[in-house]
Amino acid sequence: MSLLPYLWPKREPALRARLVLASIAMLLAKVATVYVPILYSHAVDQLSQHKAAGPLLVPAAIIIAYAGVRIAAAGFGELRDAIFAAVQMRASRVVARQTFEHLHGLSMRFHLDRQTGGLSNIILRGTLGIQNVLRLATFNVIPTIIELLLTVGILWHLFNVWYALITFVAVGFYMAFTFSFTAWRTKFRRAMNETDNEAQTKAIDSLLNFETVKYFGNEVHESRRFDESLARYEAASVKSQVSLNALNIGQAVIISGALALMMLMAATGVAHGHLTVGQFVLVNTYLMQLYVPLNFLGFVYLQVNQGLIDMEQMFSLLRVNHEITDRQGAKTLAAQGAPAAVRFEDVIFGYNPDRGILKGVSFTVAPGAKVAIVGPTGSGKSTISRLLFRFYDTVSGQVLVDGVDVRDYTQASLRGAIGVVPQDTVLFNDSIFYNIAYGRPGASVTEIEQAARFAQIHDFIVSLPQGYKTKVGERGLKLSGGEKQRVAIARTILKNPRILILDEATSALDTATEQEIGSALRQVAYDRTTLVIAHRLSTVTDADEILVLRDGLIVERGGHMALLAQNGVYAGMWAAQVELEDAAAAAGVEASALETIPVGA
Repeated sequence: MSLLPYLWPKREPALRARLVLASIAMLLAKVATVYVPILYSHAVDQLSQHKAAGPLLVPAAIIIAYAGVRIAAAGFGELRDAIFAAVQMRASRVVARQTFEHLHGLSMRFHLDRQTGGLSNIILRGTLGIQNVLRLATFNVIPTIIELLLTVGILWHLFNVWYALITFVAVGFYMAFTFSFTAWRTKFRRAMNETDNEAQTKAIDSLLNFETVKYFGNEVHESRRFDESLARYEAASVKSQVSLNALNIGQAVIISGALALMMLMAATGVAHGHLTVGQFVLVNTYLMQLYVPLNFLGFVYLQVNQGLIDMEQMFSLLRVNHEITDRQGAKTLAAQGAPAAVRFEDVIFGYNPDRGILKGVSFTVAPGAKVAIVGPTGSGKSTISRLLFRFYDTVSGQVLVDGVDVRDYTQASLRGAIGVVPQDTVLFNDSIFYNIAYGRPGASVTEIEQAARFAQIHDFIVSLPQGYKTKVGERGLKLSGGEKQRVAIARTILKNPRILILDEATSALDTATEQEIGSALRQVAYDRTTLVIAHRLSTVTDADEILVLRDGLIVERGGHMALLAQNGVYAGMWAAQVELEDAAAAAGVEASALETIPVGA
């Protein structure tokens, strides 16, 4: 039922026409197929009655017609598949795309809990399952039923009701046995899917954390965990295969018994002169011909059933509700233009009901102003940027941009107006050019190179053998932390947003590079509303206002000098950091190494 809209798609007359033509080709193929044994029996009768010296014109003509009908049956069958291929592949493509889009529409809460390996496996198997179900169910199960009805009708017409009844009962019993046995085997396929997902998740998770595995020398541990999952998959696979063998034996017993009974009846008819040798051959040929698709029907039903199980998980993803959705009649926030005003009004938020993060946070960032948020790890600094991006909705209170609640904007336009340089930069496994251009797909080469110059990375890129075409590797692992962060800065510069969020934008840089990029960031932040999240206090001394966040509350606010004069939390953090930097300088340690030490420690 879930696939029917894709099989008969709206506003796709060409695909609907293909389905109709494929159905016609299917019917013609089956009519030709059931006529083959009749011509074969006529040829046998003609040859058995043929005189040694007589011409072979009639038997030859029947044999040629027999060959022609067989060619027609095969030709119409192939034509059917060729015509239907576009419908099948389009349906598979549309469902896969919808699943992909749906996953991107789900909240960050879902993606933080997801298992990437298992998720990709579900989509892959589900897409293949759709192809199998559409191809096999539509043009194997239905044609087999049509052929069965035609065969029963012909046997009844040419012989008597008993031949038709035995055929019908045998096939009905065969199908009932096949379907019920396969349904029982379904649990083994589900177990295979679950254990396969588990194994793939562990494998991908381990490979993504390759460096961590090496740091701790846990290759054997990872191998053992992966092998345990494979062992469970192996056990489920063996049970599936053994049960399939039992199914095949049962099918063979049913068909062979029916075939033997009908051939005994036909042989008795030949012995008494009621039937010809050609008719004896006809009975055998019909049943043997019917046995081929029936034998395949067991495989088809298994594949369709497995396809439905595989699709079940993918369609269950499509049924996951979007936690964050656009309201009816949501407004569009202009991506370009004058700096926007940002305001948090008594915002309360927690990722879980029993663990509050923000406990009534209120502040305003005037258009074009620069506000910094500092505080110890876990105080809720990054949560503020996530709420501004509307990755989550507040429990209570409001986040406003230009005086409008962010929930009243479309998500696409809101995020299009905000640029972020994150603390932990993750790049696509593509070229440096692609990763910078990701800030604004379609930007010119000149614009991309200009953004790289602003981020102080252009000279490094052109010094590489492949320049901007250099691949950065999985998650950008071929680049250093500082290089990755400069790429992130470049693509944000390219985006040219109205609101800029710098989440520890220079945390992975050395002091000299930080100073170089600091001037570039100040230039980028000019005439933009800027929110800076920082651990290193020296990077935010020029902020118009500094908010000191602790345990989800703003405990101090003001300019750098004013906060130092208060001799409170901020002053203590500043003194501690200066002391650490002085100690590092005396020991010859790069100051950037201190960012691993929590502020206020």
